[in-house]
Amino acid sequence: MSQTPLQTVASPSGGPFPAPGAAAADLTILYDGGCPLCLREVRFLRRRDGEHGRLAFVDVAAVDYDPSSHGEISYRDAMERIHGLTGSGEVVRDVEVFRRAYALVGLGWLYAPSRWPLLRGIADGLYRLWALWRLRLTGRPSLDQLCCEREGRCSL
Repeated sequence: MSQTPLQTVASPSGGPFPAPGAAAADLTILYDGGCPLCLREVRFLRRRDGEHGRLAFVDVAAVDYDPSSHGEISYRDAMERIHGLTGSGEVVRDVEVFRRAYALVGLGWLYAPSRWPLLRGIADGLYRLWALWRLRLTGRPSLDQLCCEREGRCSL
């Protein structure tokens, strides 16, 4: 399995779950390795996590991304919005991924206000807008075009 320099997985098989006897990451974040802002966030979180192994990262844009190894989250779904997989296999999405990731690296206080009832709705709504416009704002093709290219059914 080829890996980008930022990709980290919790098991040699590339899945978010460990081999017997190995420790699982508390949260595996599925990220878009073609998104400049996503890469900055991944680099930051990796630095904060250091050698603790609380976080693992999987680049869904990698040609060998396999949904069956990552909670059956398809390429399209993973590209539409951020997903995370907990060590127990729970799938979390959207701002909740950031809440948990930041808590795991000791910065939970930054996202704590986004749990408050009034701010939760605002934070979640702003993230949905970002997710909707992310590709366009970062100068990337549409999600349909990316999926078409990935599936090899587009004429170039």
